[in-house]
Amino acid sequence: MQNKNTLLIDYYEKWVNMYKKGAVRKVTMNKYNLTLSWLRKLVPTLKISELARSSYQQLLNDYAEKHERQTTMDFHHQLKGAILDAVDEGFIKNDPTRKAVIKGKKPKEKKIKYLNQFQLQTLLSSLNLTNQINFDWLILIIAKTGIRFSEALGLTPRDFDYTNQTISINKTWDYKDHGGFQETKNESSKRKVQIDWRTVTQFSGLLRNLDLDKPIFVDGKIYNSTVNNALNRHCRKLKIPQISIHGLRHTHASLLLFSGVSIASVARRLGHASINTTQKTYLHIIYELENKDIDQIMRLLSGLN
Repeated sequence: MQNKNTLLIDYYEKWVNMYKKGAVRKVTMNKYNLTLSWLRKLVPTLKISELARSSYQQLLNDYAEKHERQTTMDFHHQLKGAILDAVDEGFIKNDPTRKAVIKGKKPKEKKIKYLNQFQLQTLLSSLNLTNQINFDWLILIIAKTGIRFSEALGLTPRDFDYTNQTISINKTWDYKDHGGFQETKNESSKRKVQIDWRTVTQFSGLLRNLDLDKPIFVDGKIYNSTVNNALNRHCRKLKIPQISIHGLRHTHASLLLFSGVSIASVARRLGHASINTTQKTYLHIIYELENKDIDQIMRLLSGLN
């Protein structure tokens, strides 16, 4: 089906369909398809046999002109698997990805929006927690647990363990496309999240007569923007900073870190695949805590004779 005159874009497309289609999550498959679209823009006529270190580096450089370094690194990883297979099949003599230099635009400063403890308390006190499920209950559970929006939508009454005061995160809800349960973001996302006794009491009554395996917060098509709008209406009314539903997750993590909870514990609670993700996401808070620690260390040392 393929030979040395095969275009790189054709080889890569067939490789993705053969090895990745049906084997990876839809969000990952979308990334492979996005890489293919960039190959069509950047190297539409490049043959697989013409791929060498210099031409591959030029491809990465061209891509890096419009993307940050981390995005370029992802692009490189998406391509590398296919190219190494082409080397094994004899279409390319040597590995052109060896010693590739990853460049990219300077990343934009990303300011994470979150509420402080007083603002969060103000928000939670204003929620209209009726005896039936509404968006305010969804806001409450995300604020109390820090779980992702898709994870919250995937919750069923069966996931609540009132005796041990935990919620099991073992699936998500596909709200972006056609609905239905789907896998968590990664294996680390499968976890049990501890909840306080007050939340246990509230939800044990609220969910008493509901179908154990039906999603609690889903009734037809649900949009992230709809819930964000509901949250923003609360924020405007209370005159506190307007944040997104994902901002509640940041708020939860930030409050835990400021209260002295270890980064490792926060990473497990959030379902991060690596503690490095937590450190990078909340670097500004970690710096603040380091300054606080230095002040505490100096006070301790100055008291020693």
